[in-house]
Amino acid sequence: MKTSALSRFGLECIKKSLLLQFDQLVRTTLHSWSTQDRVDLQHASVAMFGEFGTNQLCICDPETSKQLVDNYINGTNAIMSFPLNIPGTTYYKSLKDKEKVMKMLKEIVSERIASPQDENNYKDDLLSKLIKDIDTVDFVTPEYIIQILFSLMFATFQTIPVILVIAVKFISENPAVLRELIAEHEEIIAKRKNSDSSVTWEEYKSMTFTLQVVNEALRLGNTVPGFLRKAVKDIKVRGYTIPAGWAIMACHSVLHLDPNIYKDPLKFDPSRWKDAKPEFISKNLKPFGGGIKQCAGADFSRASLCIFLHVFVTKYRWTIVEGGEIIQNPIMHIKNGLHISLSEKRD
Repeated sequence: MKTSALSRFGLECIKKSLLLQFDQLVRTTLHSWSTQDRVDLQHASVAMFGEFGTNQLCICDPETSKQLVDNYINGTNAIMSFPLNIPGTTYYKSLKDKEKVMKMLKEIVSERIASPQDENNYKDDLLSKLIKDIDTVDFVTPEYIIQILFSLMFATFQTIPVILVIAVKFISENPAVLRELIAEHEEIIAKRKNSDSSVTWEEYKSMTFTLQVVNEALRLGNTVPGFLRKAVKDIKVRGYTIPAGWAIMACHSVLHLDPNIYKDPLKFDPSRWKDAKPEFISKNLKPFGGGIKQCAGADFSRASLCIFLHVFVTKYRWTIVEGGEIIQNPIMHIKNGLHISLSEKRD
């Protein structure tokens, strides 16, 4: 699955096409938001990433894409709920929504397989690549493809939007951070021949302070409680033995909020990353896991957040209208959303 994800969200794809595609989507989306009295950033960012994600995973018409995203979000609301499968419970409703998603994915995959894969019908997405693999890779079947698409949707629709909302919330509450962020991006624009051109790879890599802001949002935005791993051998821990074969949950939020590692760990402070060595970051910041099991979308997540912030802070002003209370039970979300009023900056 990681190889499949990297084929759409890896560094080469980011450089080649994803930066430009996401930049254009952000500009269109933010302009749309600015025409409304207010937007719930949590809901709106899910819709934005949902549109982008479905176009990368399985291109379909806008209405189908919206239904897919809505059903998926509803279907994953009960990930950590009490598994009481009776009508009226959150768990029961979420299972029904998941069934709708799986049915929609099955129809999309079946229809694509049945369609001639020539230049007139070819769609440049992950689904087309996986269908090509059916004849050459033993384990790639229509059922496997459906499960891959379902799994990758979680990372695209559920995790990055929460981090985006958290970043905007903390930036809004810290004027000094916002000023430094604006200064960095206005300097990037000042060096362009065309001030309205899209972000280039070189510009993205120059966003030093922005990446510090993103790292801090990732540290505080523990969107999942941990990562499951399997013990391949007996492990001794403080006089106890974890037997081989047992599942282990690595709770990275404990690491991210450890006062022995981070001074004032509950404070949003991007400057803590200013002089941080790569070794420190790789050891103590693990929002995407680590090693060979690291999330394949890690690079795209950071890049997409930077692109959004670039357009957001240079083209728009905003105020928080209501909401923004962070809840973790145990999956992090923003209680009642984060409602903002957005307007374009005028020269």
